[in-house]
Order: sequence, then structure tokens, then C-alpha cells
Amino acid sequence: MSPVVAEHGLPGGACLALVQGDLTKAPLDAIVNAANAQLQHGAGLAAAIARRGGPSIQQESDAWVERNGPARFDRPAVTGGGALPSRYVIHAVGPVWGEGDEDRKLNLAVRASLETAASMELTSLGLPAISTGIFGFPKARAAPIILEAIAGFFAERRATSLKRVELVVFDQPTLRVFQQAFADRFPDPSLAPPPSPAPREGGLA
Repeated sequence: MSPVVAEHGLPGGACLALVQGDLTKAPLDAIVNAANAQLQHGAGLAAAIARRGGPSIQQESDAWVERNGPARFDRPAVTGGGALPSRYVIHAVGPVWGEGDEDRKLNLAVRASLETAASMELTSLGLPAISTGIFGFPKARAAPIILEAIAGFFAERRATSLKRVELVVFDQPTLRVFQQAFADRFPDPSLAPPPSPAPREGGLA
């Protein structure tokens, strides 16, 4: 079980948790994939999800695009989870750094993922640090946007089926950035301060 670094209660009895771990191993109703618009899962987190989940995820993604056209910031795709512990994968399109209007697009991608999970009446959802990997969105800028999007959704949707959202990050440098942003957005004396700098570790963001 992945370690929970911080937690915060949200309106409606929901809980937001910051977790260090591997999103592909999260036993949640659904996880969010940081996808491209064509849902070609060839690199980064998308590749890890497709590899661990098996060929059905790419096959279902191809079929989704054929039926609906490319996924968008405000319209993620949904496939089954294949061999993953999660039942579903919500494929969110995050912005590529440098394309313009990145902050708004990232907020849209997060909110649309939550809206999709709620529309499916799911109770738990795992989110990655969308766009901060191969898409190049600066982590320190993305973290407060992602947290604010989650907080805003629950402030407006107190009756949602979602009761647990896990923000799952893999590597220590990303964890430090998100833990600081979490503490800034949700001040709570019970939360531990961000860890001190540690030796560089390998792994995907």
C-alpha cells in the first residue's frame, strides 16, 4: 500500500490524499491517465498504464477516438482498466507547455476528469501530476492549479458520489513540490512539513 503523505477533508465528506506511489497499482475505482488527444499511449505514464493494463486499453482507446474524435481538455475518454487494479481509466488531455493558455487547460483537464468520474457514480479516483512529465509543465506552477481545481470541484459538487481522490506522484522531487503546494492550499498543523532535500533518485515523474 502506497504511503499517504497528507490528507485534507473536502465538502460533502470527501477526502483528498497526497500519495507517493505508482498510480498503475492504485486499487481505486478509476485512475486518470495523462494522455494525448489521439490516445496513443506510447510514452510516460500513458505507456506504463497501457503496458500494465494490457492491450485492451489501447484497443478501447482507438475505438473511442474512431467513434468520438480526439479527446479534448474538457472531454476526456474512458476505457476499462484491463489488468489494472482500477476498473476504469479516464484519459485526460493535459496541455503541452508552450502551446498557450496552459493554466486554464490544465484546470479544465482536472475538472473534466472529476466530472467524468462523478457522472459514472464512482467513489474513488486517482490523479497523476498531469502535464508535468513529458509535456513539460513546470511542477511548481502545476501543483497549485491541480489542487485548486480539485477543491473547486468539491466546493461546487457537495452531493457527488466521489468520496476519495488520491493525487499520486512517483518521484521524490515531484513529491516535495506537491507537498509544499498542499500545505499552502490546505494549512493544517497536523501535516508534516515538506521533506528536506534528498539525494537524487531515478524514476518517472
